[in-house]
Amino acid sequence: MKRFECDVLVVGGGINGAAIARDAAGRGLRVVLCEKDDLAQHTSSASSKLIHGGLRYLEHYEFGLVRKALIERETLLRSAPHIMHPLRFVMPHMGGKGKGARPAWLIRTGLFLYDRLARREFLPGSEAIDLRDHAAGLPLLPQFTRGFMYSDGWVDDARLVVLNALDAHERGAVVLTHARCAALQRQPDGWSATLDSQGGHGQAHIHIHARCLVNAAGPWAARFLQGATNAGGRRALRLIKGSHIVVPRLFEHPHAYIFQHADGRIVFALPYEGAFTLVGTTDVDYRGELDKVAISAEETRYLCQLVNGYFTRQITPADVLWSYAGVRPLVEDEAASAAQATRDFRLEPDMAGAPLLSVFGGKITTSRKLAEQAVDWIGAALGHAAPAWTAGACLPGGDLYGPEPGKRGVLEFDGWRARQAGRYPWLPPALLARYARAYGTRIHTLLARRNGMADLGLEVLPGLYEAEIDYLTTHEWARSSTDILWRRTKLGLHVAPGSAALLDEWFGARQGVPAL
Repeated sequence: MKRFECDVLVVGGGINGAAIARDAAGRGLRVVLCEKDDLAQHTSSASSKLIHGGLRYLEHYEFGLVRKALIERETLLRSAPHIMHPLRFVMPHMGGKGKGARPAWLIRTGLFLYDRLARREFLPGSEAIDLRDHAAGLPLLPQFTRGFMYSDGWVDDARLVVLNALDAHERGAVVLTHARCAALQRQPDGWSATLDSQGGHGQAHIHIHARCLVNAAGPWAARFLQGATNAGGRRALRLIKGSHIVVPRLFEHPHAYIFQHADGRIVFALPYEGAFTLVGTTDVDYRGELDKVAISAEETRYLCQLVNGYFTRQITPADVLWSYAGVRPLVEDEAASAAQATRDFRLEPDMAGAPLLSVFGGKITTSRKLAEQAVDWIGAALGHAAPAWTAGACLPGGDLYGPEPGKRGVLEFDGWRARQAGRYPWLPPALLARYARAYGTRIHTLLARRNGMADLGLEVLPGLYEAEIDYLTTHEWARSSTDILWRRTKLGLHVAPGSAALLDEWFGARQGVPAL
């Protein structure tokens, strides 16, 4: 049985858990992060993949949440400009004629606030546009003649989680995936935990003694808290399922769309992986099994019908190439509908014995700030004073123009990528572009001591070479085809059916993966 002594045990390998582990490790705390499945396997890889303030939350008077998210928006973009980038959003307007449409004056007021609630250093502000002579109007139905544009950001959500975990690991944290917290006991001097770990050689037990426990179990957080404290019913979470569909590309330009629906919901249509359009999300209360979340036929029809109300190209469920769904654990409030439930987070400390901190709610955009506040509390509870640091640090691979975050990495990413083409002239342009976006400066680790295509090893699947698989298994905890094709990369959309089975066979032939 492996044993670890640590200051902080973080349970949950989604964005909140990974960000807390990173911040705590960077402040000199001994950290163990455990996740029962893969990093970002559930909610944190099932988002709309946006770094945004949440324009629609202004309608619910959540000005504090929007301001907090807007401040974080540019902080995050600077920290990892390889996996995030600015994105302009187009909001077509019906002139107040459509059911549920917001009047133009209300939209202008909302965008005025959105532009000014927090300082913008490099994102352009909002503007009104004439869709009759704008590229964004070409794919739309002819009745949409005017609209508005504003700025937010795009993020590869699963890679954001992995990079937080990688930074935590490189700062001394122990990251254990496929390690379920099977038993917990609160003791006078800390927490005793037993993890059931599924490794390449079968199941093993890991014993952890931690001075402090962090419950970052996402949708499982309320259930985990009940098991940890034997105090059922202390916190209710509202579980909201959000589903997305991916269809062949509906427009050629690089902008995204935000659509208003008659039922009050907001749905995005986003450029995705070059050849596709990502559409979502739905907001429905969820009471099913948390490990088996999937889009329903009704949600698929809903998203198709909504898209058909805007684009000239009509789609049906038969056009859906891929779909995904996740359950967001929102803080229970008095909201009548799922769409109105708050996306803000809540930290709940428990000092009735060894310190326990539970994390409820939150969103990807505010995850760094959530972690900062969480570790402030942890440090005080453990008598370990150390200043916050993550606002001024790059995530792994984000240091394109130096160790400190800056707008140059965001605004001059293409220039940096072009210089990598000069350093690796033997790499095909499409492969170089993907490596640069996925790994940033860690491309040099991936390509260390490789001087030609032959050095990348076997092309296991089209565009996926042994060198990249080795990197992902050695540095990023990948163990299976799903880990690689759908979370670490998005190659699952680009390879032929049956490719996952071929990759799993390749994994099986290797008889295990390198350990971190």
